[in-house]
Amino acid sequence: MTNKRHNWKLRMKFLSLVFALLLTAFLVGFAAAPNAAPADDAGLQTVLKKMDAVAATFHTAQANFRWETYEKVIDEVDDVETGTIYYRKNSKEVEMMAEIKMVGSSDATLKPEPKYVLFSGGRVQMYLPKPDQVTQFDLGKNNSDFQNYVLVVGFGGSGQDMQKSFDVTYGGQETIEKLPTARLELVPKSEKVRNTYKQITLWIDLDKGVSVRQKLVSPQGDYKLVNYFDTQINGKKIPDEVFKLKTTSKTQTISPKG
Repeated sequence: MTNKRHNWKLRMKFLSLVFALLLTAFLVGFAAAPNAAPADDAGLQTVLKKMDAVAATFHTAQANFRWETYEKVIDEVDDVETGTIYYRKNSKEVEMMAEIKMVGSSDATLKPEPKYVLFSGGRVQMYLPKPDQVTQFDLGKNNSDFQNYVLVVGFGGSGQDMQKSFDVTYGGQETIEKLPTARLELVPKSEKVRNTYKQITLWIDLDKGVSVRQKLVSPQGDYKLVNYFDTQINGKKIPDEVFKLKTTSKTQTISPKG
């Protein structure tokens, strides 16, 4: 029973991390059919068209991130992680690598605690150098759906695709880290997805057409807030080595079940 409970907690923490960094990973198997065209809102349509234009030529992305988790029951942020995230898209698949470098309960307590989350070849894997262990989940029949949604909404994803799975409303313009952005409010169309995140807010850079901030709110009122910095779209080629886990000959691989 102890091992089962440990595996369950590990699985939940692992999936929570993947949800926050991929944002639309939780849509696997739950993609909704396209709805009728959204209401004629000039602000919303301008942002969505900008996102469509960026998605049409999207190949790679790289950005630094700060991820924080807020727990409503204690009314405070109790987990902060910072690092760098990479995306690569080709005609066959989408790959993602997130390098978490610093971890703490607040900015003041951040300390080096590296971990790596990789999506490639139909698997999601998390590598912890200490204790030199890989936790992996094979997506199996869900891989094609995951491929369709692994590009984060507002981060290389198109406005048209976003509307297939979310009701989207325009929240106006806001300045985030001195950047002019448009705020979009998203409500998942799938009830199953709403049971995980009832609402998602995106702040879209009006120049680059990608998100600089994302907030995912659970039905219980907890939330995950992700901020992106120094984002590069279709910049210098990202080396193949980035999308490989740097394991050792002694690395243990586990695949939690249940």
